[in-house]
Amino acid sequence: MPRKPTAPPKPARTLALDITAATGKRHVAYLRRHLRAAHRMLRPLLTELSVALVGDARMAALHARFRGIAGPTDVLTFPLDVDRLGRAASGEVVVCVPEAVRRAKGTNGAVERELLLYALHGLLHLCGYDDRTGSGYRRMHRREDMILIQLGVGPVFQPDTPAPPVTARRVSPPPLIQARRGRGSGSTRR
Repeated sequence: MPRKPTAPPKPARTLALDITAATGKRHVAYLRRHLRAAHRMLRPLLTELSVALVGDARMAALHARFRGIAGPTDVLTFPLDVDRLGRAASGEVVVCVPEAVRRAKGTNGAVERELLLYALHGLLHLCGYDDRTGSGYRRMHRREDMILIQLGVGPVFQPDTPAPPVTARRVSPPPLIQARRGRGSGSTRR
């Protein structure tokens, strides 16, 4: 029986990527190169991504404002423009550099690798991945590891690590990090 012809894959969308660094400037080129490659692998609707590398004070303020949790976290994700189906066309990922330094030191890992893990995690949230349930958590981290392996960084997900409990509250209005309106969603990578 002859096979039906399949449509060729859609061409990857171009990503407008802006990375600002209040701290961690030396890691920008590394993040830019790997995030562009990850975007090509994912082929998402997302065409604009802003990544902000911030310190503890800024991250703690954002974490408290949008998640209702005191203190810094590793990464927060903010969809800025969404289509009628709720898929992000643009978004912002805020990454805490001092948190990456602390975690890298604790695991004898590289800071830039931790920063990439956090930024990729935020990118996956903007692509529709959700880690608030056990199955979603495992699915998201498996995909994260597949991408990191393809990038040559290596896996980080530990299958026996339980999903973190969801205790934070959703907060409105949307973030004012950029001029566009969107929804705020926080993320705890591990």
